[in-house]
Amino acid sequence: MLKLLKTIMRAGEPTVKYPFAPLEVSPGFRGKPELDPRQCIACAACTSACPANALTMETSAQDNTRTWQLYLGRCIYCGRCEEVCPTRAIRLSENFELAVTCKADLFTRATFRLQHCTQCQRPFAPEKSIDMAIALLVQQQNAPQNLKLLRQQAGICPECKQRAALFHGGCENISFAIKEKQ
Repeated sequence: MLKLLKTIMRAGEPTVKYPFAPLEVSPGFRGKPELDPRQCIACAACTSACPANALTMETSAQDNTRTWQLYLGRCIYCGRCEEVCPTRAIRLSENFELAVTCKADLFTRATFRLQHCTQCQRPFAPEKSIDMAIALLVQQQNAPQNLKLLRQQAGICPECKQRAALFHGGCENISFAIKEKQ
């Protein structure tokens, strides 16, 4: 009996002290997804990649906003959103204690303003996405003097750009006009 007690004492503790002490997680652990709204450009890449449809993005033209939403009740913690995010705005934290008393606490939301077209005044893309594209083009071209021209071009929606291409110089482009009428 004494020999058994000595063996047990030498073996140490077989269990962890959780929940009385913090639990150490393994490297690469996939916990709660967290969004940094300052880094996000509302491109919706994460919503397209989410297999569980836990991420959604809704555009409201009346409010001039695009709302990003994460519902943790559907999330399967696969990490696809983190992989596809071009700005690394989403990361999977080590937080795994997600119990809540109210279902509304399982939702995370962020709201982004939309850019209006300078021609037709309709909203067409998030302002942050347009600003990032302009900054990347200025950096790539290494020509800060083109900033004003790039901002003018980026402020026009794709429909207005297509319309301008169809009727360039007052003449109708036949190949584009035939495709548009079909």
